[in-house]
Amino acid sequence: MKRTELVKIVEYIKKFKKLESIYRVDDTVLKLVFDKNESIFFDMTKGNSYIFKKDNFKTSKIYSAPFDIVLKKRCFNSFVEDMEVLKDNKIIRFKLMQKKSYKATVTYLQFEFTGRHTNVIICDNEFIILEALRHIDKSVSYREIKNGIDLPELPGIKFTENEVSILNVKRYLYDKYDEKIEKKLHLLINQKLILIHKKIEKLKEIKEKLPVENELLEKSKKYQAEAELLLANLSNIKNYQKEIKVLSFEGKEICIKFPKEAKTPSQAANMLYDLSKKAKQKARNIHLEVENLDSKIEYLRSLERIVANVKSLDELKLYFPKKGKSGKKEKNYDGVENFYYEGYKISLGKNEKANAYLLKNAKMSDIWLHLKDLPSTHVIISSNKKDIPKKVLEFAANICVKFSVAQKSDYLVDYTTRRNVKIVSGAKVNYVNYKTLRVKF
Repeated sequence: MKRTELVKIVEYIKKFKKLESIYRVDDTVLKLVFDKNESIFFDMTKGNSYIFKKDNFKTSKIYSAPFDIVLKKRCFNSFVEDMEVLKDNKIIRFKLMQKKSYKATVTYLQFEFTGRHTNVIICDNEFIILEALRHIDKSVSYREIKNGIDLPELPGIKFTENEVSILNVKRYLYDKYDEKIEKKLHLLINQKLILIHKKIEKLKEIKEKLPVENELLEKSKKYQAEAELLLANLSNIKNYQKEIKVLSFEGKEICIKFPKEAKTPSQAANMLYDLSKKAKQKARNIHLEVENLDSKIEYLRSLERIVANVKSLDELKLYFPKKGKSGKKEKNYDGVENFYYEGYKISLGKNEKANAYLLKNAKMSDIWLHLKDLPSTHVIISSNKKDIPKKVLEFAANICVKFSVAQKSDYLVDYTTRRNVKIVSGAKVNYVNYKTLRVKF
């Protein structure tokens, strides 16, 4: 933030007499609650610090580090004796006083909006550091920040900023949050789109490198013919030989090179037979590999369309699997993607095989969703409960539509419990006792 912005905001906050509470609501975000329940947030992210207002800001967790303990002990229920933006610096300093029956305690609370050295520092009445959001070692900065030492002053800077016109500070703080979130959302969307594009290109590259079915069949025939020729000429081959020139069954002279791992001619023949079988098997299954890659590419293209149109950070987070305690993504059946919404696990099949897997492994009480009268992915909401919240059903219906079609329109999505779905074959089903949701896409 500009220094002129900080000055205007401090003028606004000065009208409050008491700091009721102050605590972290995120790793680098502090919530200050002043008299009359006026909440103001200080985001002290390095290089991107700012002050904002936001109703119903979600607290990520309860913090209990030494910094948080000292913050509560020294700053809760304290009177704001003074507050200023330090001269020639982007530092807000509070002078706080806790009045108790037997004594009054003075605490200086300093918010430093200083780029990569952004910090929050708690000092006693003599400016001895009690705690800091970030401790700074003298090996990385000339200005050491650690408990028990005098707070080093920052040298002043002559600012040449243009005056910021703020007619309504309260409205300005709300707008500041929206502006930052909009920028963050735009940045994250671009990052995710780049990541998705790279994944698509990688899958396309793998697909292009897949062998052609006819080439594999030709290899299979070649290996089989060589194995048969070896067996037919075993009596003429020495054990130490690694290759042999023989006449083929068509009367042409060919050179057969033994597999490197083969220790004898007969073992070489057996290994060539195995290579022939593997090539033939791969030729039979190559279309399955192509279908699997195509389904993954199609899923990513759908995800690409969805991510490009998300409207909030919370919505964006829904489309990317969470990591577990180990830092690794949850292992899924290949072809199934899991989403988590309002505490419910929602699974989506990326191809026919994955749809069949979902049907086979779903519990009878789970909720099954599918586009009405149109080909679509199968979606399963895992639940033992009879009544699923409407917004969970709507989210599941939305991803069913978005990952099944590209054309924007109104769609109908049928849903029912898994016990009402009868598998005809694979992922083809008949179902009864269903309800229908309308999804606008």
